[in-house]
Amino acid sequence: MFFRWDWLRPVLTAPVVPTLGPVHPHALTADLFEATLLVAADRRFLPYDKDRRWGNEKQEVVLPGDVVHHPDHTLIPTLLTRGRRAVKVFAYGHRSDVLYQAAELAAKLAALHGAASARVIRPLGPETTHTHGVRIQLKDFTARYCPPSAGPVRRLEDWPLPIRGTFTAFAQTMAADGFAFLDRLMKTKGCGPVLVAVVEDRIVGAIGPMEICPDPTGVAQLMPQYFAVHPDARGHGLGRHLWRAAMHWGQTCGAVYQLLQTEVRGASDHLCRSEGLATLGFLHDRTV
Repeated sequence: MFFRWDWLRPVLTAPVVPTLGPVHPHALTADLFEATLLVAADRRFLPYDKDRRWGNEKQEVVLPGDVVHHPDHTLIPTLLTRGRRAVKVFAYGHRSDVLYQAAELAAKLAALHGAASARVIRPLGPETTHTHGVRIQLKDFTARYCPPSAGPVRRLEDWPLPIRGTFTAFAQTMAADGFAFLDRLMKTKGCGPVLVAVVEDRIVGAIGPMEICPDPTGVAQLMPQYFAVHPDARGHGLGRHLWRAAMHWGQTCGAVYQLLQTEVRGASDHLCRSEGLATLGFLHDRTV
C-alpha cells in the first residue's frame, strides 16, 4: 500500500479525494486514495465515480509518480487531459510551507505536461474562519422528512409537449450552469429525470439529472445536479421550490444522503445553509 493511514488521516481536514471530489466521512479510507492511483494509467472510472455519468473515459487522473507522502503532509497532483490541460495539486497538511511546496510542484508539473494552468487545492475543515471558495455540504435524508414542493415544479416529461419544448431555450440561456451540456445529454445518451419550474407556460428553472448511485461503501447517494433559475424569474422562491422537490425525490427514491459543493456566500450556498445542511469543510483554490 502506498498511503499510510496514520500519516494521511491526521491531515484530512475535509473529506476530499483527488479526482473523486467530496466523499462522505464514512467512506474516507486509505483504500479510496489507493484506488485513484490504480486506475490512473488507463483512465478507468471507479464504480462510484460521479463523473462516469458523463463519458466513457476519466478526464482527470492522479499522477502517481509525483505524489509526495510524508508524516506531516501529503501532496497529490492530478492532470486534466481535456482541452488545454490543467494540473492541480491537492495539499493536505498543517505545516506553514505546504502551500509553497504545492505551488512549486504544480508549476513544475504544468511545464512538464504542457498544461495551460496550474492550481493548488487546499481542503480545510468546517471550523475554518474567513472562509471563501467552495463549501462542502451534507444533506442527510435520514434526519427528517423532506416534503414535496408546493411550487410549479414537476418532472420535465410530466409537462405538456409545448412547455417541454421551451427547455432548449432555457438550457441555452443557462449554458454557463451546465444546462446546454445537459440538454445535449438528454437528447443523445439519456439520463435521469430533470425537475423543472414553469411560469406562464415557459420553463424558467431546472434541477437535474436526478440519479442515485452507491457510494464506495454501497450506501445510496443522490448524485450532484445542475441547478439554475433564469435571471428573469429570480427573487420569487423558485430556487427553493426546485431544491425541495429534488430533496423529496431523493428521499422517496431511497437516497441516504447527498453531498453538495456551493460557492461561499453564493445563492445556492445561502439556500443550503437556510435548509439546515451540515458543513463538512471548504476547498480553497489558488492559481499558481
